[in-house]
Amino acid sequence: MTRIDFHSNVGDKIAYACRLARKARAADFRIVLMVQDAAQLAQLDDALWRFSELDFLPHVDAQDRLAARTPIVLTHDDEADLPHHQILINLTPATPTQFARFERMFEIVSGEAGETQAGRERFQFYKQRGYALTHFEAEKK
Repeated sequence: MTRIDFHSNVGDKIAYACRLARKARAADFRIVLMVQDAAQLAQLDDALWRFSELDFLPHVDAQDRLAARTPIVLTHDDEADLPHHQILINLTPATPTQFARFERMFEIVSGEAGETQAGRERFQFYKQRGYALTHFEAEKK
């Protein structure tokens, strides 16, 4: 069963996701980052290239022919054929349809009212279905 970690009150979801991806790659995990739309995908793609001068975070879009061989896959298509099922980092306000295929999922929730409410609803959805849940509140800066 998928282990689900909620990270709430996140100020910069893109930077936060980059840090999580770096940590997961350091542990040799394969990661899928789910974003809301093409604009956020482009923003995340750029951030992963610029995130750290010392860390290389190889990534491609889920539709790329190299997706199966690339450790970090980005998508905004909830129905995409995803090559990895270890870690899913969800930056969207919705429950990913394929979340149960993953060993672990990180739900990244900002402190904005609408997004906080959507996060609470997802938390209850998973809880009612018996998923192992943890919650971490990001430090306010």
